[in-house]
Amino acid sequence: MDTIRASDYHDIVQVEDPRVSPDGERVAFVRKVPSGDDEYEATVYVVPVGGDEPRQFTVAEGVDSHPRWSPSGDRLAFVSTRGADDDRSQLWVMPTDGGEARRVTDVAGGVSEVAWSPDGRRIAFVQQATAEDREEGRDLGLGGEEFDPEDPDPRVIDRLVYRAGERYFDGRRSHVYVADLGDDEVTRLTDGDYDHEQPEWADETTLYYGAHRTGDPDDNAVIDVAEYDLEVGEETETVTQTTGWSLTLAAAGDGRLAYTYTPEENATLRQTEIEVLDPETGEVTTPTESLDRTLSMSMPVQWGPNDENIYFLTPDEGEFAVWRAPGDASSDPERVVGDGEVGSATVGEDKIAFVRSEWDHPGDVFVSTLGGAETRRLTRINSEYLDDRAVCQPEEVRFEGGDGDEVQGWVLTPPDFEEGGEYPLAVEIHGGPHSMWTTSGTMWHEFQLLAARGYVVFWSNPRGSTGYGEQFMAEIGEGQWGPPAYEDVMAGVDEVASRDYVDEGDMFVTGGSYGGYMTTWVVGHTDRFSGAVSQRGVYDLNSFYGSTDAFKLIEWDFDTTPSDDAPFLWEQSPTAYADEVDTPTLLIHSDDDYRVPVNNAEMLYLLYNKNGVETRLVRYPREGHELSRSGEPAHVVDRLERIVRWFDGYSDHHDAPTALERGDDGLSVGNDEDGREHGGDV
Repeated sequence: MDTIRASDYHDIVQVEDPRVSPDGERVAFVRKVPSGDDEYEATVYVVPVGGDEPRQFTVAEGVDSHPRWSPSGDRLAFVSTRGADDDRSQLWVMPTDGGEARRVTDVAGGVSEVAWSPDGRRIAFVQQATAEDREEGRDLGLGGEEFDPEDPDPRVIDRLVYRAGERYFDGRRSHVYVADLGDDEVTRLTDGDYDHEQPEWADETTLYYGAHRTGDPDDNAVIDVAEYDLEVGEETETVTQTTGWSLTLAAAGDGRLAYTYTPEENATLRQTEIEVLDPETGEVTTPTESLDRTLSMSMPVQWGPNDENIYFLTPDEGEFAVWRAPGDASSDPERVVGDGEVGSATVGEDKIAFVRSEWDHPGDVFVSTLGGAETRRLTRINSEYLDDRAVCQPEEVRFEGGDGDEVQGWVLTPPDFEEGGEYPLAVEIHGGPHSMWTTSGTMWHEFQLLAARGYVVFWSNPRGSTGYGEQFMAEIGEGQWGPPAYEDVMAGVDEVASRDYVDEGDMFVTGGSYGGYMTTWVVGHTDRFSGAVSQRGVYDLNSFYGSTDAFKLIEWDFDTTPSDDAPFLWEQSPTAYADEVDTPTLLIHSDDDYRVPVNNAEMLYLLYNKNGVETRLVRYPREGHELSRSGEPAHVVDRLERIVRWFDGYSDHHDAPTALERGDDGLSVGNDEDGREHGGDV
């Protein structure tokens, strides 16, 4: 049986966005797999709930996403880049009983956040377009004309937040549109120099959406929830205001509106709740108030049958679980689906469809009864691949953290593990900082790869993680990003390293984003590790504040700014301890990372070099902060190979020169055509 390799990424299929049909008989989902070194193939599949094999619903042309059943189930809308010479997606609709897909839009800004009207006559969506596009009508339709906008030269910046993901906004704003399927006419509902999101139909002629337009929207978390009357042709009122990083809305048939809410003061340290507004009475209930868990935005808030219960997703002690709670908050929330990492879910008349990843597979489509009593697995997307691979089961560990509280973690041993043997240890630290790891999800491949290379792998959810209550999450507030998590991670390392089969003199550490911050914080405070790989990390908090799209994270988590207390932020930065580092450290970063811009890595690389640390900086062009999760396939593989090569080169258990001495040996790049059969020993 083969062990898992970095290049297996080309063969691992991802499943996303499951949507149960109105009759409850089928589930549509997106099947995504690399189609080369720099592209993915993403197509819509439909699987019967009765147990037959899934069938391909859309042709493999471009990248498909957002499958949405019409209210009657006779059509399926989806978003696709098919036929486009760029990444601008358009809205398509296809009959579910056979026939060709029909393109509904041809707009300049692309299509996202699709929502059918209750009568099936219209589809609302969001599009990013410039004021010039709106003035010229290119956001309504291009009329078959070529559209290839050039980047501004020079680029003039007038906003606090002017770039995100991997792109500059360049004047684009998100607005709400409606496509009439009778004549394919597109109408813009909103305008102005601010952003909108999450269109949600209340009835055939009424639409809700979120609008960021209070004060300077880049400098606060206030969101207006507005109502638009399509018969009148204008926005009629602001129904309510809420706060949070983003918004989901769910309208009940009786007029009640559910929405997400995060207290704005120190919002990153607070949990996201659900509020339900009755517009008739003005009464607001909070169905999640008694549940000490924050919402995950991977699943939109949804009403169940008869608009009695609200369904939602939360992290919960190493799992992501679906819960339900009465909209009137008359009883406590009830956990209905868990056991692994639920990535997204939708609620139908009598069942829930969801994608779940577990330790033995990276993700499949499941359905469950509304109360979770019965669950059925509908797909085994990666069965052929998994049948040929040795996959190891993690062991859960609970240990005492630095403050005496219990911390949850996991240990994964190599597939050829033998009693009496001794193995190096690889420690993984999650990003966020307010996030949570499970035994699966997006880290499934990386964890299993390191184990396959002979490492015992340890990961945990130290203080600051979600899934263990608001107090646990807030323990790293007031500028304490480093010390509490460091104490917890090292307590877990001590626990695992005390086992006879772990070589305490041969330990390695890695992490990305906040995990990169913690990796370099660790090597700046201990020399116990033989090597480290820090990825897309925050290393200098002062410069990070001035270059990120998430500067509020510093204001809320540290309760200060560089103007108020630059020396304090410097003391809490890994760069302040660069002269204490002896651990050989590889730095990995993306050129187009606008969440943690590459200047953070450049500064640390310079300081490490000047202090004689064995180091290297690897930069990936065309990539952003999501490289490890959705980057170009060749880059994803290369990143994994470089992590393993760096560890191997400093491990007493691997007969390998250091990466600084190996050149391209052990890397897929530069080898045979597919770069997999001859990609070295990783």
